[in-house]
Amino acid sequence: MTTLSTPESSTAKDNRWRLLAATMQRHQYQSDALIEVLHKAQELFGYLSDDLLQSVARSLDLPLSTVYGVATFYHFFSLRAEGDHRCTVCFGTACYVKGAGQLLAVIEQHLGIQSGHTTADGEISLATARCLGACGIAPVVVLDNDMAGHQTPEVVVQRLVNCLQETVTDDAP
Repeated sequence: MTTLSTPESSTAKDNRWRLLAATMQRHQYQSDALIEVLHKAQELFGYLSDDLLQSVARSLDLPLSTVYGVATFYHFFSLRAEGDHRCTVCFGTACYVKGAGQLLAVIEQHLGIQSGHTTADGEISLATARCLGACGIAPVVVLDNDMAGHQTPEVVVQRLVNCLQETVTDDAP
């Protein structure tokens, strides 16, 4: 029987590794359980780090290239830590024609990051989507699962400011 091969940097007290091992054991460490194992790993750790991908590859007796290939192929897997908030700009044809590129540029400038990254303080992750299926209200920006259409640079920046202010207010004693 195979067991989870945890990285040396992990601690024995980190229960997430035991929970991930239990998932693999339930699937008898079969390689065809890779997607479910990766889902569980991301659920437990928040994202799929290099150490985590290597451990899964060793535990399921798969080449790292196979595990990495699956993790990068499916959009629902993340190889980077996500921020506390997520901002997604739709880049579908209707949104793009109606100014999504300009919206993204303003957001990137305001946050000081590029799409696909997270602010240094870990507050906001910025991403683009191929299409969110809301072409009638283009351009669309989703902030923390709140989809808003007919966005302008001023409105998007204000939404980001409000989101960050709410975070500060929620953290206050």
